[in-house]
Amino acid sequence: MKLITAIIQPSALDTVRLELAKAGVSGLTISEAAGYARQKGHTEVYRGAEFTIDFLEKVRVEVSV
Repeated sequence: MKLITAIIQPSALDTVRLELAKAGVSGLTISEAAGYARQKGHTEVYRGAEFTIDFLEKVRVEVSV
């Protein structure tokens, strides 16, 4: 048995889940994650103060096959 782990963008979760179901995967584990890599963070303004958000929201998908 192998464990496959993928870190994806939250917007891609529905597509990944549907494609895995088409491939016959019956169960998977999904958890929230945060991280950074090639993508740059962004700057937000809160009550007049500027904050740099380095970590971006991600989704961790784990499948046992």
